Amino acid sequence: MPIIMQNLIKQVHLRLLKSGKTIATAESCTAGLLSSLLTLFPDSSRYFILGITTYSNESKKSILRIPASVIRKKGAVSQETALLMAQRIEKLAKTDLGISITGIAGPTGATPQKPVGTVFIALSSKNINFCKKFVFKGTRNSVRQQATLKALKLLKNIL
Repeated sequence: MPIIMQNLIKQVHLRLLKSGKTIATAESCTAGLLSSLLTLFPDSSRYFILGITTYSNESKKSILRIPASVIRKKGAVSQETALLMAQRIEKLAKTDLGISITGIAGPTGATPQKPVGTVFIALSSKNINFCKKFVFKGTRNSVRQQATLKALKLLKNIL
């Protein structure tokens, strides 16, 4: 792992410890990579409460209670779905923060409106609800890594 990424993870870790805030993750295309990195350092159990990978649409509906109508109309890879994922994981885990990632890592699954590399990252808390769209370039693994890195940067900025 590059030292730059380790430093970012350490900064997020220290900010979470200092703030006393707790966090839960709901991941799709990153398949738990964010959760893994958030628990890289000792004492992460003081802030990391729950991480789930809702990879399928069915798991998004059954575990996170994302309405089927949202997935049907907007898609599993959408601002609406990402925001609901972050809000629902925050409530499910009873944490201060919920963060979600949903996207198309490729090489398949793309549409003209949502090319490979399209990723939505959302954060939810009592005072914050926002979602950002990104389009990353590269291989499937690269898209997953870039999405996770961006989620860590967003998290660092709000802490």
